[in-house]
Amino acid sequence: MFDPDVLARARTVLEAARARGLTLSTAESCTGGLVAGALTAVSGSSDVVACGFVTYSNAAKTRMLGVSADLIADRGAVSPEVARAMAEGAAATAGTALSVAITGVAGPGGGSVDKPVGLVQFAAVGPAGTIALECRFGDRGRDGVRAAAVLQALDLLLDRATA
Repeated sequence: MFDPDVLARARTVLEAARARGLTLSTAESCTGGLVAGALTAVSGSSDVVACGFVTYSNAAKTRMLGVSADLIADRGAVSPEVARAMAEGAAATAGTALSVAITGVAGPGGGSVDKPVGLVQFAAVGPAGTIALECRFGDRGRDGVRAAAVLQALDLLLDRATA
């Protein structure tokens, strides 16, 4: 179901988290659960993966992850601040040491001059703290943006699991 490179990266994340006794959660918007899906496609992942939140709407981000509605209104759903709040909210809600959040504009519509198609904001939580990252993948089609975002999210989880 998933590309072999995605599965290999997911396996590496799980092994790194397992080695440190860490559990993880995901908070996904534009990827719609693909990161959690890739992680749970690996047999035996249940000792590391606690849960995944698909918070596609702003209301879900607020209700499920505790992201401030004022923050979303002020900065926009696709912002580093909202990505950070999503990751921190997922970790707190799930009780996990690791978490990754993804929010972006996968396209083909929905982009603007300030937030074009292909703009994705990430944040990841781990024992060494929270990091945020902005990626501009360009308009490579909806599937292309989402696939690139999954790989980047797995890389961020690995970074936080090993930092």
